[in-house]
Amino acid sequence: MPMTVRDVMNRFVVAVEATASFSDVVTAMCRFHVGAVPVVDGERRVIGMVSDDDLLLKDLDRRPGDLFIEGPSRRRERRKARGRTVSQIMTSPVITVTEDTPLRRAAWLMHCNRIKELPVVDGQSGRISGLVKQSDLIRAFCRPGEDTRDDVLEVVARYSRQCAVRVEDGIVHLDGGVERRSQLRALIDEVWQVDGVVDVESSMTYETDDVSRVVSAGRPWGNGPAEGGEKR
Repeated sequence: MPMTVRDVMNRFVVAVEATASFSDVVTAMCRFHVGAVPVVDGERRVIGMVSDDDLLLKDLDRRPGDLFIEGPSRRRERRKARGRTVSQIMTSPVITVTEDTPLRRAAWLMHCNRIKELPVVDGQSGRISGLVKQSDLIRAFCRPGEDTRDDVLEVVARYSRQCAVRVEDGIVHLDGGVERRSQLRALIDEVWQVDGVVDVESSMTYETDDVSRVVSAGRPWGNGPAEGGEKR
């Protein structure tokens, strides 16, 4: 089974309310050595996030700048820099995950949104239950090689009975064959989803190519040749 946020999350969470002051949130982050804190309402539902980047914007308001050439993003930063309470500083809405979110999904969210922490919330109530950090996700690659190989073998068995599997330093080596090319693509895609897999090297073959695209004569492909056809 793929690892989920539940497997690595921290259930001890330092959170603040929207009415907290700038000094309150700085004190909390320094005391508990955290780089970000969720902002919650009276029901402990997550309504925002304050990161060390948000706090460091306070220095931006002290630096001279030409306000006439500022874009929307810079003006937004200046408004946050002038904030005195958490509600004025926080980033909202906030991206969250649940305990059942796969680690790879959490990693993708962090990468795409350039964030290092994600609040973990209850899927029904929205109340905060923990926090997962970027550094926590590395644990997906800290599995014993035997466990990774067992999961890969389970995947391979659904597609082929003639496939040798070898796992070295997280690199999966596949050697064998399947009936159809579409099976090979699906097999490799699934192997990539196994926790602990760093790379996949395949020497697999297929008997039938069932994924080649057939392009109709009337489909536009620009000025070049149609795929699989002749120049017109």
